[in-house]
Amino acid sequence: MPIYEYRCPDCGTKFEELRPHSRAEEDAPCPTCCKPAPRALSRFRSKVERDLSDYMGMAESAAKSGGGSSCAGCSSSNCGSCGI
Repeated sequence: MPIYEYRCPDCGTKFEELRPHSRAEEDAPCPTCCKPAPRALSRFRSKVERDLSDYMGMAESAAKSGGGSSCAGCSSSNCGSCGI
């Protein structure tokens, strides 16, 4: 079950609630003032484990050569097609 974030428009309390996806769009009762609180826009952070300079070098190489494959084993001229 996912955790959703809510923010109470009356008292400003921010809180999280574990609820089924089927109830995701329903307001949740504020734990401070008990008024209905709508879902807040959640922020997330992504951590990249791999050094992106490898990918930057491939893109520069493809741009200089006017396209073509810069990935080993790839025959596409568009790096977006293989997810890089």
